[in-house]
Amino acid sequence: MDDFSAAPVMPAPAADLSALLIGLLKGVLYRESDEHQWATLLNLQARVRDYVAVLNLDLVLDEAEGHAFLKSRPEPAEDDPAPRLPRLVARRPLSFPVSLLLALLRKKLAEFDAGGGDTRLVLSRDEIMELVRVFLPGGPNEARLVDQIESTLNKVVELGFLHRLKPASTVTTGPANYEVRRILKAFVDAQWLAEFDARLAVYQSALSGAGTKP
Repeated sequence: MDDFSAAPVMPAPAADLSALLIGLLKGVLYRESDEHQWATLLNLQARVRDYVAVLNLDLVLDEAEGHAFLKSRPEPAEDDPAPRLPRLVARRPLSFPVSLLLALLRKKLAEFDAGGGDTRLVLSRDEIMELVRVFLPGGPNEARLVDQIESTLNKVVELGFLHRLKPASTVTTGPANYEVRRILKAFVDAQWLAEFDARLAVYQSALSGAGTKP
């Protein structure tokens, strides 16, 4: 008599797990960018966590926001006898202009979320320029200031916190538009903002003092 019992569930192919891990080690996985990989991650997340733990990494998976990435585990406390392992994901020191723009974008995202409605915050290049301009020292060389802000903007795009949008048509002219990536919320938390606000207050005070000197 034939056996019609259900066949055992086969594990996902090793290639699926390998491709997923390689992609996560290279950068952030967005649901909207690769729905197939995202579905694979949801299915294999327990195995992914086990694999990356060997590398002293944690998987950060935000299903609500639709992104996932790897981050280094916290270093042990001074009195902890656990060995201190080298970091696979290097820390990136940020310049003041980059930190400033990240903080301003994070606050803009918080205001946008408080208003409800659309989930995508899109800003024009000119809007981002104006956000930063008021915090940077002015001078007679306007072109140099614009170049400085443009360089900072490009760096934030490179870091993955802004996404440059393609124009709606090839004939469209005018300033570029940028989407603020919601992963910014995972990197810039309330404590980071508070610490940066304190630094910004000192910076603005120094600027004011310099501006009042004869």
